[in-house]
Amino acid sequence: MEAFRAWRPETVVLMDPASPFAEDDDRPGSLVEMTRAVFDYSRSCGAAHCVFVGRHTYYGAGASRPLFHVEDDSPSEMNAWPRLGDLVASDQLASSALWKFPELTTTILRPCYALGPSGHGTLALYLRARRVPVVWGFDPVMQFMHEEDIVSCLVRTIECRPRGVFNVAGPTPLPLSWIVREAGRSPMAIPEFALPGFLGRLGLPELDRGAIAHLKYPVVVDASAFRACTGFSHVYDAVETMRSFRDAFPPSP
Repeated sequence: MEAFRAWRPETVVLMDPASPFAEDDDRPGSLVEMTRAVFDYSRSCGAAHCVFVGRHTYYGAGASRPLFHVEDDSPSEMNAWPRLGDLVASDQLASSALWKFPELTTTILRPCYALGPSGHGTLALYLRARRVPVVWGFDPVMQFMHEEDIVSCLVRTIECRPRGVFNVAGPTPLPLSWIVREAGRSPMAIPEFALPGFLGRLGLPELDRGAIAHLKYPVVVDASAFRACTGFSHVYDAVETMRSFRDAFPPSP
């Protein structure tokens, strides 16, 4: 609250700092509380625009889910992954501001995975290890975009101030096996029943068990509404994005 009083921001961008693939997490509900506080402070300090940056994993991954999600699609699979429930609750709390606070322009973004030379983000953490765990018999397509394109997306959002909920994506979705190999890593196929016992061992990354579904089933979003509303277009293609990550984090011998 002191920061809001001191700066009196015109635009506020709230980005979820947690990684849904990581094992460690803040206490449940922390993102919901943060979201509520940021919107309350934004209104009390006279901000004109509030941007909530969520995740495309909001929709959930499952065998019965559609391949392409539009903004009106409902979330699912929350019981299998409590952390996803925290994200969904925060997203819906931000979405409620669209009608509860008409004086505040609210934008909810659901971007796909970011990847780039900083090494930050869900997909980057997953690809850091020399060997990358995949679920035996599954090869879902994944959406990702260069982290600089994510920044450009935020700039366009602040400039255009679109009101509503928008998916954000870049290049065409590609199979997980291609992504792992293009990153210079070796995929390690493990049967699903055995995978939890390998996580965090043998040089494999630590993953929340709820994230295993996202290694089996695709979560792909239709981002045409955001492009039409803001004129946004990604600059980096899939190969350039993967190369930027691989050059910054070459695979260990």
